[in-house]
Amino acid sequence: MSTTAPKLIRGYEVVIGLENHVQLSTVSKIFSGSSTAFGAEPNTQASPVDLALPGTLPVLNRGAVERAIRFGLSVGAKIAPLSIFARKNYFYPDLPKGYQISQYEIPVVQGGKLDFFVGDRKHTVNLTRAHLEEDAGKSLHEDYHGQSGIDLNRAGTPLLEIVSEPDMRSGAEAAEYARTLHALVMWLGICDGNMQEGSFRCDVNVSVRKPGEPYGTRREIKNLNSFKYLLQAVDFEVNWQIDEIEDGRKIQQATVLFNPDTGETRAMRSKEDAADYRYFPDPDLPPLVIAPEWVERVKGEMPELPAVMAARFESADGLPAYDATMMTQSLATARYYEAARDACQAPKLVANWVMGEISRRLNAEEKGIEDAPVKPATLATLIARIQDGTISNNSARQVFEALWTQGGEVDAIIEAKDLKQSNDTGELERILDEVLAANPKSVEEFRAGKDKAFNALVGQAMKATKGKANPAAVNELLKKKLAG
Repeated sequence: MSTTAPKLIRGYEVVIGLENHVQLSTVSKIFSGSSTAFGAEPNTQASPVDLALPGTLPVLNRGAVERAIRFGLSVGAKIAPLSIFARKNYFYPDLPKGYQISQYEIPVVQGGKLDFFVGDRKHTVNLTRAHLEEDAGKSLHEDYHGQSGIDLNRAGTPLLEIVSEPDMRSGAEAAEYARTLHALVMWLGICDGNMQEGSFRCDVNVSVRKPGEPYGTRREIKNLNSFKYLLQAVDFEVNWQIDEIEDGRKIQQATVLFNPDTGETRAMRSKEDAADYRYFPDPDLPPLVIAPEWVERVKGEMPELPAVMAARFESADGLPAYDATMMTQSLATARYYEAARDACQAPKLVANWVMGEISRRLNAEEKGIEDAPVKPATLATLIARIQDGTISNNSARQVFEALWTQGGEVDAIIEAKDLKQSNDTGELERILDEVLAANPKSVEEFRAGKDKAFNALVGQAMKATKGKANPAAVNELLKKKLAG
């Protein structure tokens, strides 16, 4: 959690915990050999094992376990040497067995933490657990002439359910935690992260309380598949709960859904407790035993982790902690930064452009950095032209605009737009003499100790040169003339 006191909303403290269902990137299901490929015709990828037909037995997918180990190692969690699969009993049309194979008392991943930034402030959320389980099928309610259909292709798809402690205190924190977790599982290669296809789903538990009081009654917002919707849903739910309490009504524990069209949450059903699911160890599956040698092998095959890479960017490249974290928000961002940095040897400037213009445009166009029209080598050339004095920062933004919208080469755009800075010292001295002669009041004010007058003179000089003078040269020469 943040070390600063949480911001109150209408006098209430918000308490949020997340449960994320991460669909693991195995080619087959967790207890059968059926395909996990998305988009097949309904009910063509549901085997007798997935349906729990008589005489079938589940066999655990080793790849799913290794992905769970990989995640546990990445967040500093304990990998349980022995964990148990249990049957979670409930009845729903898309659950063909009448129970879900999950883990309850002894999960495979225990504890851990995740660090992230909201703005420039670092937060830490502790993790309770991450456990393996199978997904249910899917109920379909469209194009069935008023009826519902059931597609069991997804039944048995391996999930890693990641449960946080209730450490978040705002919708913004919850959204950034989810983004960071989403980026991490993709970085590790354990999930494709496709939220529209249900590969990464968020359930958010929300409650409110007066500061210092016990936790309030929570309501769980189910199946959020967008960070934007997560933020909207939490903000609405918080205000709804406060309204209920202020009007003298008690919050009832419930599962709720978010409607993105109205921006509102609504209760779907009363929320079950663990006892309602009648968990018991699955008699068809032996305990999962993970030897230390297995963990060590998985560790040796893992990529460099975001936190480790960020620390390297701090120590080797001299980036501030915030910048280093932003450069490791995703593997694609890190690779982009490294390629541009290596090409121009200007780590801080590359980070500034990635966090600034590039991020702003990518967010506006809802693109990933891998789809940025300005490639790392091109950005490096642009930065090099700023460093060698060919163009000013303002001109660089004009060049970047052309690169982003039209493409082309940096030097060709500079020539076509006549953006080269003038480094003719003689010409610049002549212009400065004219500026000083035309602005005697500013000269007097500067010599009287008013620093703003100096900036006014610089502005006049840049205007006289139509922005082509090197600002550093203007500053240096102007100071000499004023001192003379």
